[in-house]
Amino acid sequence: MNRSRAVFYHAGCPVCVEAEQKVAQAVDPLKYDVEIVHLGKAKSRIAEAEASGVKSVPALVLDGVPFHINFGAGIEALK
Repeated sequence: MNRSRAVFYHAGCPVCVEAEQKVAQAVDPLKYDVEIVHLGKAKSRIAEAEASGVKSVPALVLDGVPFHINFGAGIEALK
C-alpha cells in the first residue's frame, strides 16, 4: 500500500504548535507520510510552501492540496 504525502508547514507560534499536535493525532500514519516543516527554521522551504499554495501558516498540504488551519502568520511575514 502506497502512502500519500502530507506536509504541515508552521512558524513555531503557539497556534502553530497546537495545530501541529492536532495534525499528528488526526492524520492516519497508515495513509500518509507526514513531514513537519518549521518555516521559521527552514526559510529555504518558504518558496516550496508558496508553490504548494500555502498563503498562511499553519497549513497542511495533503496530496498537493493546501488546507489553511488557522491564521497564525502570512507567508510574507516569514520571508
